[in-house]
Amino acid sequence: MSPTIILWLIAGCLMLQPLSTDLYLASLPHLAAAFHASPAEVQQTLSMFVIGFGSAQLVSGPLSDRFGRRPVLLWGLIVYVAASFACALAPTLAALSAARLVQAIGCCTAAVVARALIRDLYAPAEGAKVMAKASSLLSLAPLFGPILGSYLQVLFGWRAAFLFHTLFGSALLFAARRWLLETNAHQNPAATRPAQLFATYRRLASAESFWCWALPGALSYAAIFAFISGSSFVLIEVLGVPTEYYGYCFACGVTGYLAGTLLCRRLIAKLGLAATLTAGATLSLCSGLLFLALVAAGFNHWSVVVLSLFLTMLAHGINFPCAQTGAVAPFPREAGAAAGLLGCLAMLAALATGTWVGQSHDGTLVPLAATSAVIGLALFASAWALRKPRAATV
Repeated sequence: MSPTIILWLIAGCLMLQPLSTDLYLASLPHLAAAFHASPAEVQQTLSMFVIGFGSAQLVSGPLSDRFGRRPVLLWGLIVYVAASFACALAPTLAALSAARLVQAIGCCTAAVVARALIRDLYAPAEGAKVMAKASSLLSLAPLFGPILGSYLQVLFGWRAAFLFHTLFGSALLFAARRWLLETNAHQNPAATRPAQLFATYRRLASAESFWCWALPGALSYAAIFAFISGSSFVLIEVLGVPTEYYGYCFACGVTGYLAGTLLCRRLIAKLGLAATLTAGATLSLCSGLLFLALVAAGFNHWSVVVLSLFLTMLAHGINFPCAQTGAVAPFPREAGAAAGLLGCLAMLAALATGTWVGQSHDGTLVPLAATSAVIGLALFASAWALRKPRAATV
């Protein structure tokens, strides 16, 4: 298999998640109008995706360990394509939410198998380089996805975003079927046995060395998800930003994540992994408090939201790579399960956050700003309270 093709396959599979969430963000207020629904009801289309993505992480990895990467990836992409087309044809909001749940399962399967391919094909040092290259390509999705989605909404309506998902997933399915060979040379028949899975996850859930990284990591994801779920409503409905310009606002914020990942590497070299996470948590707190202070002072402007999104994404770019590495490091034999459990916890935190953001929306910036500040405070508190066991694991 060509290394270039493998790189693009991995990047394409990883792109599915940000494309599946960010591409239709500009359509959320228009979905509310189309289905005569409240923001909280429209929010369920995001929440159901989060539920599907979070729960599927616990089984997608073991399935690929048992049956191989190629068949699991192909079936995952088939599920994704079919569910995306069902989303585009959904006659009701309930049908759209149900299709989003299934879409997330296929999306998650592709993302999990992509990470497993790197483990199968490369030594750790080389795999890190490949992952860095894939991450650079992956950044195209959250940068340009919202911009493309904004114009799709203006030109064709909300169904166009899901038709794009269908086409993108179909292209990935064709490429995987055409060029991907099986990479799992040691398939494990016991990988999907319930008793073994339960014992592994129970061990992880009872380990302080896991939680000292996973809890701040999950809260950091919740911090950015508050903006993912609420920014379109406050920017388009409350502040009057035209739909076609929403994507540019969101993309400006996403550049903070790219900057954060670059800064993370430098901080780790100087401070170490544990102290870098603490620094990122401190930035998360400052970002949330600044957002709330500016809104309380009456600065109700789109630039305040974009600045807060940028700082929150900047902090997440520091926090989450540390959390991912630290949560998996103590469990070399259960690395896939540890990564899956961390991902599941992050999705649960996002689900709770997204649900609250939808229910608390009152036509002002106050609920979003207050939510951002509370999550920042919780993240900061967890990072400092667990700093000693975290330092002992690295």
